[in-house]
Amino acid sequence: MDVHEVIKNRRSIRKYSDKKVEDGKVMTILEAGRWAPSAANRQPWHFIVVQDKTMRKKLADAHQYGRFMAESPVVIVVLGDPDKNPRYHLADPHNAVQNMLLAAYEEGLSTCWMGVRDTDIEPEFRTILGIPGNLRVICSISLGYGDHERSSTRFPLEDIVSWENYGGLK
Repeated sequence: MDVHEVIKNRRSIRKYSDKKVEDGKVMTILEAGRWAPSAANRQPWHFIVVQDKTMRKKLADAHQYGRFMAESPVVIVVLGDPDKNPRYHLADPHNAVQNMLLAAYEEGLSTCWMGVRDTDIEPEFRTILGIPGNLRVICSISLGYGDHERSSTRFPLEDIVSWENYGGLK
């Protein structure tokens, strides 16, 4: 599949079938996250794969905008490690997330990422998953076979791009 097609067609899906996600596909998605760019190649991320239904329900109950995690067969919780990179441990994991979202789409799977960092959800996730205090909970990703389709629009480039300085036209 063409990378531009994947970028333009991937959407956040919040309804999933109960079909199990194959382990090989989960590993392919994690591998895509592992190969994301990171500042000074420090790779300040850690991924927790949650497939247990009871655990997914606990995460869903903790996240008011992520109730659908209870029905997605897989949830990946993304952590940032300040010991690996004090400056970019909050930013670099997002690169890994984007890689995983695109890889999942290419594998025929649907995803939705939900922010956790700097919310009341972060300490709850930390408790549920036994995450050490030095790590930050960046976000969670629901993953599975989507049970609906979505489309979306984007602002025109001329509305969001400046040249040479803010407001500069080409």
